[in-house]
Amino acid sequence: MWTSGRMSNAKNLFGLGVSLYFWGLMDLTTTVLSGSARPLTEGQEDNLSDKLHLRMKRSWVWNQFFVLEEYTGTDPLYVGKLHSDMDRGDGSIKYILSGEGAGIVFTIDDTTGDIHAIQRLDREERSQYTLRAQALDRRTGRPMEPESEFIIKIQDINDNEPKFLDGPYVASVPEMSPVGTSVIQVTATDADDPTYGNSARVVYSILQGQPYFSVDSRTGLIRTALMNMDREAKEYYEVIIQAKDMGGQLGGLAGTTTVNITLSDVNDNPPRFPQKHYQMSVLESAPVSSTVGRVVAKDLDEGINAEMKYSLVDGDGLDVFDINTDPNYQVGIITVRKPLSFESKKSYTLKVEGANPHLEMRFLNLGPFRDTTTVHISVEDVDEPPVFKPSIYFVEVPEDVEIGTTIQIISAKDPDVTNNSIRYSIDRSSDPGRFFYVDITSGALMTARPLDREDISWHNITVLAMELNNPSQVGSVSVTVKVLDVNDNAPEFARFYEAFVCENAKAGQLIQTVSAIDKDDPQEGQHFYYSLAPEAANNPNFTLRDNQDNTAWILTRRSGFRQHEQNTFYLPILISDNGRPVLSSTGTLTVHVCSCDEEGMVMSCNAEAYVLPVSLSRGALIAILACIFVLLVLVLLILSMRRQRKQPYIIDEEENIHENIVRYDDEGGGEEDTEAFDIAAMWNPREAQLVGKNRQDMLPEIESLSRYVPQACVMDNNVHNYVLAKLYEADMDLWAPPFDSLQTYMFEGNGSVAESLSSLQSVTTDSDQSYDYLTDWGPRFKKLAEMYGATDSSGALW
Repeated sequence: MWTSGRMSNAKNLFGLGVSLYFWGLMDLTTTVLSGSARPLTEGQEDNLSDKLHLRMKRSWVWNQFFVLEEYTGTDPLYVGKLHSDMDRGDGSIKYILSGEGAGIVFTIDDTTGDIHAIQRLDREERSQYTLRAQALDRRTGRPMEPESEFIIKIQDINDNEPKFLDGPYVASVPEMSPVGTSVIQVTATDADDPTYGNSARVVYSILQGQPYFSVDSRTGLIRTALMNMDREAKEYYEVIIQAKDMGGQLGGLAGTTTVNITLSDVNDNPPRFPQKHYQMSVLESAPVSSTVGRVVAKDLDEGINAEMKYSLVDGDGLDVFDINTDPNYQVGIITVRKPLSFESKKSYTLKVEGANPHLEMRFLNLGPFRDTTTVHISVEDVDEPPVFKPSIYFVEVPEDVEIGTTIQIISAKDPDVTNNSIRYSIDRSSDPGRFFYVDITSGALMTARPLDREDISWHNITVLAMELNNPSQVGSVSVTVKVLDVNDNAPEFARFYEAFVCENAKAGQLIQTVSAIDKDDPQEGQHFYYSLAPEAANNPNFTLRDNQDNTAWILTRRSGFRQHEQNTFYLPILISDNGRPVLSSTGTLTVHVCSCDEEGMVMSCNAEAYVLPVSLSRGALIAILACIFVLLVLVLLILSMRRQRKQPYIIDEEENIHENIVRYDDEGGGEEDTEAFDIAAMWNPREAQLVGKNRQDMLPEIESLSRYVPQACVMDNNVHNYVLAKLYEADMDLWAPPFDSLQTYMFEGNGSVAESLSSLQSVTTDSDQSYDYLTDWGPRFKKLAEMYGATDSSGALW
């Protein structure tokens, strides 16, 4: 029978190790231990074979020992004692220990059965060990007792402080929250045995964070402890929580953690403009949607609670300006809504409101959550280009209008207060054919060349208006000219007609249907009338029938045509239109006489072939052709020689003196005084500025005209018509010299070193003047010397 004992040990503070004794009976083949049955081994059965049916009295049964953890002594810690009833104390019994930790953590004295712990035990690492004990006959090695199992439990002591495994903590709570609002719950864990004593009983307390927060000592729930905590005053809090075991009693172990608490924002601050008056300015030329300025309302809140909505609530510029909210920076952007005009209105006043769109009802008493400011906007004047009224022109002109006819008065005005004078011109890129001309001062749009609807039916030209004092300011307007149709084209055959008539044709037989075309486009539509020309009215061979559908039939008037008598007929046909006036033309129908078969199919339309004489050889034909070629070359040579001998065109003084104007504006420069001037420079002053090269015949002339010509000065329309007509005639005549030249006689003499070259104010007569020096100027002045009767030294004219 097994006996276990636990001797008192001075190192065992609490005298633990109570032995449990149980009396019972044990079968010869089994041993009862801790309520379990184990079968005997084969050796045990043989040893007990002679004791069948005998019962032995057992003293006690045990199942566990207790040992204190964290033993720090130098000697092995006594755990307990194993003892068998068969042990007589003579050392014949040998005790063996096996199982968890046997020989490593626990050892046994094989003679006495004393068990010791040879390592430091930690309950938090392992709370119990299961071992097996066996008693053997030291001499024979036979088991004296069945192998039994027992447990050694490690007794807990308070050697672990509470720990916050999830710390440090981060939490947030809305600002202005009521007292007692839950923030976060913290939890500390104690590794000691919660079932034994108070080692694992934790109590929470707050070491840092008062008076703003509190903690529940039992649950670790953190709550707000102060009302009206304002994020704008203090946003971040660092709270330190302590957890202490032993129920918080003196001597308990403690652990701490940090809780970082942030006050989240609520909309408890209304927006406010930092200034009640804003002063802004904008150019009158600012385009629509351009930015004028920005206003901002400050809001101490953040995020959605600081969002702003700006609007115009009052003022005299509500229809001229607009305001938008920048979502990124929460500013109000004032923009131009309509075109501005300094001349119409120089300043505006706006009342701008900024408001929070997201409100919290519990903070409405802190409002109102909106604010207003006043914005004064000044419109600054800029030099604007001339403006046309209307902004587009549409003109209808008959195509037979005379050159120089005014078809429209183009009007532009300087919108600025100064109201500068305007000069007009045509953008030549829009009128490359130069069909039109505009008066530089009056804006009268005239025709400069004949118009032809059949050539160009629409003209889209651009008229420019330039400020006299600031040529860089140029306005433009589109003028659409529709050329109206005039009946100026006679109808003609739609194509070349060639008919065939059989020799056996009958009278009244249809040989051809003809039709006509007309380039004109009358409103009532085209209608053509056909008849034989007067010289063919009594034609005995053919007749004509007008079908009244713009076609006509050609019919035979007789039968019996003979190819050998006449193989071709030419029939003149008169075609008239329905225009006003009526125009007509004569077309010729060629009719060939052909030989046909009985069914009327053409067989041959050629007359008897012309046969060359046999005596005319190929060499003779080549000689004839060579002679013809030589004659043609001689004719061309004579014509070219006659053209070279043609005298140059000399302008007749009496006939053309009115066509030239000579300018003495820059006397003293030699031949440059009479340099030709291109009249195109007066048509389009802007074109002169765009030309890449310097032209003395354009820029100086434009400057002199724009500087000295009065605003009210308008050239007579008759003069315009005359000049334009002459210009067109000169352009069409390939042999005439250029007519588009202009010289001015303005302001000659005054301020010139050479004084005036004009004889109009000369105090002497021609008889007082001597022009003999002209003969010394060379051949270039021969004509002038002849006019004034100068002679050379021999007494004869050049």
